[in-house]
Amino acid sequence: MPKTIRFNAFQMNTVGHQSPGLWTHPRDTSWRYKHARHWVELARLLEDGRFDALFLADVLGVYDVYRGSADAALRHGVQAPLNDPLALVPLMAHATRHLGFGVTAAVTGEHPYTFARRMSTLDHLSEGRVGWNIVTGYLDSAARNLGAARLPGHDERYDLADEYLDVVYKLWEHSWADDAVVADKARGIYADPGKVRPIAHEGRWYSVPGIHLSEPSPQRTPFLYQAGTSARGVAFAARHAEATFVSGPSKAVVRRYVDAIRVAARAAGRDPAGLLVYAQALIVVAPTAAQAEEKYRDYLAHVDVEAALALLSGWTGVDFSRADPDAPIHYVDTDAGRTALASLSVADPARSWTVREAAQFIGLGGRGPVLVGDPKQVADQLESWIDDTGADGFNLAVAVAHESMRDVVELVVPELQRRGRYRKHYEEATLRHQLLGRGDRLPAWHAGRHVEIGGKRCAA
Repeated sequence: MPKTIRFNAFQMNTVGHQSPGLWTHPRDTSWRYKHARHWVELARLLEDGRFDALFLADVLGVYDVYRGSADAALRHGVQAPLNDPLALVPLMAHATRHLGFGVTAAVTGEHPYTFARRMSTLDHLSEGRVGWNIVTGYLDSAARNLGAARLPGHDERYDLADEYLDVVYKLWEHSWADDAVVADKARGIYADPGKVRPIAHEGRWYSVPGIHLSEPSPQRTPFLYQAGTSARGVAFAARHAEATFVSGPSKAVVRRYVDAIRVAARAAGRDPAGLLVYAQALIVVAPTAAQAEEKYRDYLAHVDVEAALALLSGWTGVDFSRADPDAPIHYVDTDAGRTALASLSVADPARSWTVREAAQFIGLGGRGPVLVGDPKQVADQLESWIDDTGADGFNLAVAVAHESMRDVVELVVPELQRRGRYRKHYEEATLRHQLLGRGDRLPAWHAGRHVEIGGKRCAA
């Protein structure tokens, strides 16, 4: 039976996310990112389109690798200025009933004790519809503003992330018993102290002796996303992630990432099909093919190549201002995001990218494909990508806000529904159950349910 195709909307609390320069388009409304109604309108639109979630990216630094300065990023609105994604969740959750919210937060950016409370709060306020995109960071500018000279090395950041996850699992899953809250007004007892225990965590990076400040939320642990496809990132996903996000310019690249993730999941003793994979894409659709092509050309005219190079330089840690625009891109190990550079070099041996070609490509929708056509043509392409790569759905980038998402909801979703490839209804459920159909809590095998507290292994 063909897979049901899933959609997330890939956005950021900023004026310019993955389509550098498109904020200048006369129909674009991303300048309204500072206003609550901008996000409420988007959330309601996505829920009308039966999207899984609004997937919010984030960074804690500025893109200052290009020419050794943040000037290009600031001049062209390359993910700067940038507001907090977590603050958007309560207002959008209040305006919707079913839409999920995946928020990006770097383990290198906040202590796990305070972060655990913030996520529990969001899970309570959204009634179990929040997810966490676990990232380790890639901008040294973020580290400098947090008091460090630079980020830890690439693989060391994942070692830190493993301990960070152990801490938050202990807080979310193990500190409060399921029946710790009794809310007995007659006796004047809200919580039973005997059923709330300190986590006594002492590790290499963190010391957290006490209890979780929040009572258990609907999911306890938010739904867990992860986006790294380096070897270390895949191993991390196999242990922790319930869904992963991959980006690649071709089916060959995406298929390679999907296969690697499935193999790692199987090696970790998991059902590979139980780990959802979303691939990045941008859809440019109109009622007719000719209108779609015209819209696509119109969008391309607003791509800002210098802005794209500033973005690519930040992703990879390579200053592309020093490169010949017509020189091929070669892979080198850096301590920034290795996936971005790999997807434009070694991940697809059949394709060689020049710096200029890469900048022009990522200028519209980032590192994923651009699917152009009328509703039937786009639906054909979506089905082909899912069937040929093994992915489960798409993180859909935006060219023009909110036009890109409105076009998908009004034109593409009905066509996929007619084909039986897209859901027509939500369940009344938490995000985890909506996506996996296995209840509100982490599955029994998950690492978060089995941690060591006070030298003893504990199972939740």
